[in-house]
Amino acid sequence: MLTRKTLALLAMAVAAAFMAAEPAMAQTRTGGGGRVPGAQPNGERVLPGRIGGDQNDRDAEAARRRDRQRPEQAQPAPAKTPEQIRAETQTQLTAANVTCELTEASNPGVIAEAQVYEAACNNSEGYILIASTPVQAFSCIELAGTAAIARSRDPNADVGQQCLLPANQNGVTVIGNWARSAGANCTIDEAMAIGKSDANNMVYEVGCTGADGYWLEKLATGWDLKPCLQINLMGGSCRFTTPQEQAEWFKAKLTGTDAAACEVTQVRMMGSNANGSFYEAKCAAEGEGYIARVNNEGVTQQIYPCATAQRIGGGCTLTPAPAAAPAPAAGGRA
Repeated sequence: MLTRKTLALLAMAVAAAFMAAEPAMAQTRTGGGGRVPGAQPNGERVLPGRIGGDQNDRDAEAARRRDRQRPEQAQPAPAKTPEQIRAETQTQLTAANVTCELTEASNPGVIAEAQVYEAACNNSEGYILIASTPVQAFSCIELAGTAAIARSRDPNADVGQQCLLPANQNGVTVIGNWARSAGANCTIDEAMAIGKSDANNMVYEVGCTGADGYWLEKLATGWDLKPCLQINLMGGSCRFTTPQEQAEWFKAKLTGTDAAACEVTQVRMMGSNANGSFYEAKCAAEGEGYIARVNNEGVTQQIYPCATAQRIGGGCTLTPAPAAAPAPAAGGRA
């Protein structure tokens, strides 16, 4: 079967053959070396009274020769119907072993001579599919995350093929559903794929309205959910969570405790053990702060004022303990 590339090569060969033949055709002569009276160099006669023909005649004949030499142009393929595109997209999904309840499909073009399809899936992430061998499938959510990171570094970055179907602009909803299934208990307002872990697992970040956000790692056995305060403790940072949101979240944890009056301005996670997690909260009041132990169900169990909590996890760092009173001078009164 002739491909478009092969046709182009053949056309070049045909044109070269005609160019090589043209000088020989122009050398039509009599045996004595003179030209045939009333004949053109190409052997065609002209009307009497127009010996040799005028410029218009020569131009017209040159155009006719070019038309005879021009290969037949390939006809453009008829446009695919939506039903055809949907069927072809489903074929690619099946070949790529992608689970998707297909709701919408498009055929945005070709990459490296392979057809490209976009699939929108019911209540799930969509995909870009490249009909190569084997078929390549790319998550719309992962492509969007990669593009966002690239544009944050360079607003003019070339981010490549992206998903364009409106149904595939659903990253917050889809990632939010994953996070809630993993245990996130907040109103999720932002979400994005942010990269891969050392174990080569996909990692997502979710932001919460007025609360601490999360990193979500997709493990082979399920989801691993880590709050942003724990990510901070590990040396990372969350782009969708502010210190103010973390302070607001922890203020609610102090309700009903001895530290309920604390207007939390800053909070940090100190670590965890079998009994729960430990946090330090700095209060708006000068020199006031607390360490709180929160159990694995998220309920605050114990409160330690910073003034007396030096032995818990190294003590407070956001609210240093007040300096000890100076010892009385030798021989002086207590």
